[in-house]
Amino acid sequence: MKKVDNKSKWVVLDDDPTGIQTVHDVAVYTDWNKDTLEKALKEEEKLFYILTNSRGLTASKTKELHMELMSNLICASKETGIPFSIISRSDSTLRGHFPLETDIIQKCLYDGLGIETDGLILAPFFYAGGRVTKDNIHYVKYGDELVPAGETEFAKDETFGYRSSDLTEYVEEKTEGRWKAKDIIVISLDDIRNKDVDGIVKKLMSSKGGVPIVVNAEFPGDLTVFCEALYKAICSGKKYLYRTAADFVKAVCGVSDIPLLSAEDMAVKRDRGGVIMIGSHTKKTTSQLERLKGLNSLEFIEYDSDKVLTDELGEETVKVSKIVSDLIEKGITAVVSTKRKVLTLENDTKEDALIRSAKISEAFTDVVSKLTVTPSYIVGKGGITSSDIGTKALRVRRAIALGQIQPGVPVWRTDESSRFPGIPYVIFPGNVGDEDTLLNAVNILQDEERN
Repeated sequence: MKKVDNKSKWVVLDDDPTGIQTVHDVAVYTDWNKDTLEKALKEEEKLFYILTNSRGLTASKTKELHMELMSNLICASKETGIPFSIISRSDSTLRGHFPLETDIIQKCLYDGLGIETDGLILAPFFYAGGRVTKDNIHYVKYGDELVPAGETEFAKDETFGYRSSDLTEYVEEKTEGRWKAKDIIVISLDDIRNKDVDGIVKKLMSSKGGVPIVVNAEFPGDLTVFCEALYKAICSGKKYLYRTAADFVKAVCGVSDIPLLSAEDMAVKRDRGGVIMIGSHTKKTTSQLERLKGLNSLEFIEYDSDKVLTDELGEETVKVSKIVSDLIEKGITAVVSTKRKVLTLENDTKEDALIRSAKISEAFTDVVSKLTVTPSYIVGKGGITSSDIGTKALRVRRAIALGQIQPGVPVWRTDESSRFPGIPYVIFPGNVGDEDTLLNAVNILQDEERN
């Protein structure tokens, strides 16, 4: 892996667990107390993740979390003498607490370490998910068509919606005019394809005051060229913060490619069933669920998430968990999904919708907490769902990202102190893959189990 200097670490603050979808053999921490961070900084690897799950939190909770985390990280850095660089990893479809999170990180770096951020690198490119940036327009791939992000379902998100597909205009929109589109530094595809490293360095060196820097990218190699220039600017003394999707982490840290994981790689047990928890409501997830129903070896259960309105989620959780436990013991894999239609209320607010969504996710993932048998594997579908399963249901404190079972679909190995030690936990983003990607992943788990 690449590094800033001989001691410095890359620390990725991940707003949901899907950010490890391009790396392997990397530690993921789910708490950020000072002792944990000191241990993480002292580890041999130059990269580690901290799972914040902030995309599932309100703005006030996100601010509180980041201030606490940064305070502890700065204290741990001073105690160990090990410096760090922060990557704020978020959604490749532009959803998340931006610019709130990067504003807090920048302030904490200045207040705690006297570090003034020259520029904020924005690189939402994610190849496996079909998210590319050309002429500053960020696109989401649907089949063979590239759709401007501002015209997709993701831009209509109840909590993190936006209008602009042009990233310079997106920044102006999200910062409410604090940064104007015309003032943002742009690293164009022409700069990258011409391999004008010196020209890119010149643009990076001109940054000051935390100015956003938009990076265009269409293929993974584009980020490689950019990172060559970035390291030259860093070595010249420039300081950057990063708001990116998963591919940037792979490029800047020089993470190697490995084959997709097999059931043997994941050490899938063959003597019992697994459980697949589907919470995401994206159209892609729903179509993937429908394709999954073609497998006769699975048992499908709908979790009545609308019971959030009658305070009966607890009873629903107990009922469903018992059914799933019985199936697992019989060697049958259970697929549990929330209702496919998003619950909307008249005169609803973004804050209320997020709080209600968090309640549903907590109760839904509590199905895993209440299992009375150990499953052979767990699949969590959706960012908030997979995070709640990992941190609350499985009580994972430190996991190892093994790699990917499908492009963009990462797998954890749970730690010994977790609820189900050593099992593979497949973290399946709600917005990744085509109609067959979930089916392909489950086939790997199921077919290998039966061999």
